[in-house]
Amino acid sequence: MIRLFTAVALPDDIGRALARRQQGLPGARWRPAESLHITLRFVGDIPENLADDLDAELAVIGGAPFEIALSGVGQFGDGEDARAVWAGVEDSEPLRRLAGRCESAARRAGCKAASRAWRPHLTLAYLRRPDPTRVAAWTQAHNLLRSPPFRVAAFGLYSTRRTAAGSVYRLERAYPLA
Repeated sequence: MIRLFTAVALPDDIGRALARRQQGLPGARWRPAESLHITLRFVGDIPENLADDLDAELAVIGGAPFEIALSGVGQFGDGEDARAVWAGVEDSEPLRRLAGRCESAARRAGCKAASRAWRPHLTLAYLRRPDPTRVAAWTQAHNLLRSPPFRVAAFGLYSTRRTAAGSVYRLERAYPLA
């Protein structure tokens, strides 16, 4: 079994700018800059042969490069049940189309349908029983986040491995947009 997801990686300069915001929230497990990404389709644990089928389906997606930008921050969960803080992604038809194509490719490969509606975001930190006041203060302090537009010329298939320090991601294959 292999745990997979498709995603858009961030340019290094955008990752570094986000890393500077990753402070001021006690107990947050901040994601390292090299792990920051915008998930297109979480696949989950699948057999290796299904991963090969998924790779073949993703390889034919195609599409033209496009630009996106990050905008705003938020949290998943409320109060003490907040489980993550994230950076938002400005609405982008090409990004929605790419995510939809990744979903279709996963289904054609034999993967189950996504269990949640896709919501473009970039997870900055995972939280465990946070102080709701601190989460609200952090969100308010960073709610005007806006990145410069950046070009998406490829997406990738990533594997994830859980460790004591958190998940480690590895790019298994990149798919250029031409």
